[in-house]
Amino acid sequence: MFQFDTLSLIFVALILLGAIPNIFYSSGYLPHIQRKLHYQLHYFAFIFSMLGVIVSANALVFLFFWELMSLTSWQLILTNVQGKSTIKAARFYFIMTHFGFLFLLLFFLIVSDGELEISFSAMKLIASHFTYPTLLFFFLVLGFLSKAGAVPLHVWLPYAHPEAPSPVSALMSGVMLKVAIYGMFRFLFDVLYPWPLEWGILILSLGALSALVGVLYALSEHDIKALLANHSIENIGIILIGFGMGMIFDTLHLKTLSTFAFIAALFHTFNHMSFKSLLFMSAGAILHQTHTKNMEKYGGLIKTMPVTAFTFLIAAISISALPPSNGFLSEWMIFQSMLSSSHIDNTSLKLAIPFAIFALAMTGGLAIACFVKAYGITFLGLHRSTNAKHAKEVNPLMQSGMIMMTLVVLSLMLFTPFYIQWFDKVFVGLHRASIYAQIFPDGIWNMHSIGISGGIVSPLILLLSLVGITALMLFAYRIFNVKTRVHHTWACGYKTSPKTQYSATGFAGPIRRFFNWLYKPEEHLVKQTIAGHKSKFSSSHYEVHVKPLFEKIFYDNIAKFINYTSYWVYRLAHFEQTRYAAMIFNIMLVVLFSYRVFAHDFSWATFVLEFFVMMISVKILIIGDKK
Repeated sequence: MFQFDTLSLIFVALILLGAIPNIFYSSGYLPHIQRKLHYQLHYFAFIFSMLGVIVSANALVFLFFWELMSLTSWQLILTNVQGKSTIKAARFYFIMTHFGFLFLLLFFLIVSDGELEISFSAMKLIASHFTYPTLLFFFLVLGFLSKAGAVPLHVWLPYAHPEAPSPVSALMSGVMLKVAIYGMFRFLFDVLYPWPLEWGILILSLGALSALVGVLYALSEHDIKALLANHSIENIGIILIGFGMGMIFDTLHLKTLSTFAFIAALFHTFNHMSFKSLLFMSAGAILHQTHTKNMEKYGGLIKTMPVTAFTFLIAAISISALPPSNGFLSEWMIFQSMLSSSHIDNTSLKLAIPFAIFALAMTGGLAIACFVKAYGITFLGLHRSTNAKHAKEVNPLMQSGMIMMTLVVLSLMLFTPFYIQWFDKVFVGLHRASIYAQIFPDGIWNMHSIGISGGIVSPLILLLSLVGITALMLFAYRIFNVKTRVHHTWACGYKTSPKTQYSATGFAGPIRRFFNWLYKPEEHLVKQTIAGHKSKFSSSHYEVHVKPLFEKIFYDNIAKFINYTSYWVYRLAHFEQTRYAAMIFNIMLVVLFSYRVFAHDFSWATFVLEFFVMMISVKILIIGDKK
């Protein structure tokens, strides 16, 4: 019923590292919650369900805890219903999470032969005899990546995370998405191993696309929690890039490089848990004090909320992958794994891997720009609203949760060799050679890439150098008694005010115009004219609204199709009962024919015959004679 191997224990540790600081933070956040009993019941059940998923040893237990995780997180989104947007977000999340559950159920029904209580290892034998293994792989991808938030199954994140209470947003983005990554690791290795090359290329391409789409939409966001939700899409993409490279190298029998790439993916999974949880906690503290998620209403908070400003800065440095942060180290490993593929002679890989390298490089640059915007607009400059002006630091419990999570982020940087050694043991348990000694051949000071022309990075030396230079500058400042001159901010002759500051909209403007084909923004400009003169106005208001391309083109059209189909079925059921019964009969034929195709050997002759039988049945029983 339960298992506690190295992979499970690592993800149990991930959940605990994310949940324990969150519990402290949540206790301080509790006065802000209206339905406290509802919240606490589902909050602890949510944490318990994630642990249950990780230690499950058969499909029945796994699906039970997976559904419990989905339902409790759905109810947590509905904790504080503040309007239609909360209900819409919860409904969207409910649909997407059960969309994924359906495919997981199909996967388990096939690989368990209907016996959901058999072990995962027993499923491997059944899966190896299944005629269409790629179909099983697609079921896994749709089931887990819809929960992880990879493109194109990502659209629920920017809706659900902003509406959920901030402790829940931190748990969902920081921890729950990683439970889906665990599922990919577990079942690709335990049930579907080995893989064809095309599977790894697909995961790599989805990862590169997710990373690019996530960071581009994050740049256009001014809702701080929606911005962080889009960065979750980006970082899930980065994890999948490492995961895809591991699958590709494994297929090509480059086991050492494969282990290196998988370790990089696991390392970034932990890193994303830490800095994204901390970012959502810090964002929740800001929201708690300013009562708005709009970054244009912040400003100057570093003076009144120094602890929050410090924790947000540490997390922002890490997510931007600036050296020597933990985010930099895991992304460096993923880069190195891709650069180690230069000797591979395969046409598909010569297209997919350069695209992934380009996507990861561009993602890194855009992430830095995004968090310069987020930190600068939020914490620096003048107060942009009355609420920001009167904001104070949050209570000690919330501060303690943020500080504890900051220590988790720093530990991943300071004790990288320990974590890498731990991740290495996962693959030793999968009968692979240990590569820890190859990554750290000179001890903990130098971190080596594994490849033909691998690089070297020294995170501890970089950190000590930064600390030493900073200490030297402070020492010189004191010794030479440098005088400080305090003067008013100069604004090129204009009167300095919150309205003349650089805004989040203005900061993202050049990038938004460059990617106009993707954003398709809706711009609104309102001017208060003076005496009807268009060239003279006392005030103006400019807004930009960006609707995600995938949602606009893909999901909206699917919704229209479903509405049209449901209306057509409704008319059939109520006004044309004969045709409705005929339609049900034809659906049964499709199910029976499909079962024969999937359960037995495929035959083109039989398929063509059954197709014509279906068409004749539809023509005679449903369409009938045209009058």
